[in-house]
Amino acid sequence: MSILSLDQWEQFLSNQPDAHILQTAAWGELKSAFGWEAVRLEVTSGGSSVGAQILFRRLPLGLTFAYIPKGPLWRAETGGSDQGPPNEIFWTEVDLLCRTKRAVFLKVEPDDFINDGSREAWVPAEDFQRSLYAIQPARTIVVDLHGDEDSILARMKQKTRYNIRLASKRGVNVYPSNDVELFFNLMLHTGERDEFGIHSLDYYRRAYDLFHPRDMCELLLAEYEGEPLAALMVFAWGSRAWYFYGASASLHRERMPTYLLQWEAMKWARAVGCTQYDLWGIPDYDQEILEAEFGGRSDGLWGIYRFKRGFGGSIYQAAPPLDRIYQPLLYRLYLRWMKRGSSEL
Repeated sequence: MSILSLDQWEQFLSNQPDAHILQTAAWGELKSAFGWEAVRLEVTSGGSSVGAQILFRRLPLGLTFAYIPKGPLWRAETGGSDQGPPNEIFWTEVDLLCRTKRAVFLKVEPDDFINDGSREAWVPAEDFQRSLYAIQPARTIVVDLHGDEDSILARMKQKTRYNIRLASKRGVNVYPSNDVELFFNLMLHTGERDEFGIHSLDYYRRAYDLFHPRDMCELLLAEYEGEPLAALMVFAWGSRAWYFYGASASLHRERMPTYLLQWEAMKWARAVGCTQYDLWGIPDYDQEILEAEFGGRSDGLWGIYRFKRGFGGSIYQAAPPLDRIYQPLLYRLYLRWMKRGSSEL
């Protein structure tokens, strides 16, 4: 087993162009500033290597909760076998690390879609059980950024194309900004209006400071006559971009600033080499139900789905989260806690 330094993990990731951004060193640094510890583990065997950034959340009495977000990652070494990662050795070492850290359990959310891959098979099912609770969204919409801008626009719903052009005609301007405090104030307003939780100002500032200098993030602001109307943070790694955080004011919504803002974020993603734009989070229902009911529902993520569906992406369902239990009694207490409606870990 090798515990990698931050620099060593970045070197490992340099050969992982398809890695999820939640496995990047910068994400580990971000979470480490807010109650987590990031440990980066690599195992090499049989001509291939497998690694994961494991996050440990400190709990009372010296206990921890362990989490692998959108991992693990593997690669075949030069001249080696490409038959897959050294699973058995890797998970043995993960178990040893988790027990050393006094983890109650380990949650793994593979970087895989049920309708688009096989990475779920990397997790040995006999040692895990399917979890009832996910941390990351169960479903998302991914927009294909291949082709020229006209081709991407042509794949969108007609109304969305209209709203993008309408925003430009009505004087909305979108540009990069480093004003994280302004973004946070918009987030505060949006969270209160739409009744969802947000991170602290320090969290968004740390995210920007970690990712932006690496060309992995942009903060985009939409304004009209100098008045901020909407903003978002878009993140990128390799061929993928993610829309994680967005906010909007209540004024001038008829100018459709959020549509132009998303389009400019997609253009930024294309400029840094991305071919996919993940809109990150929609209601957890099959597409048939989503399409049948979105027009009459506004609770939860339904309003967000109505907005996101217009950008012409494909719906994907994430591989289910899996739990590896080390302390069964405390794990049962966790399940009872989650059942009462606590969703934060």
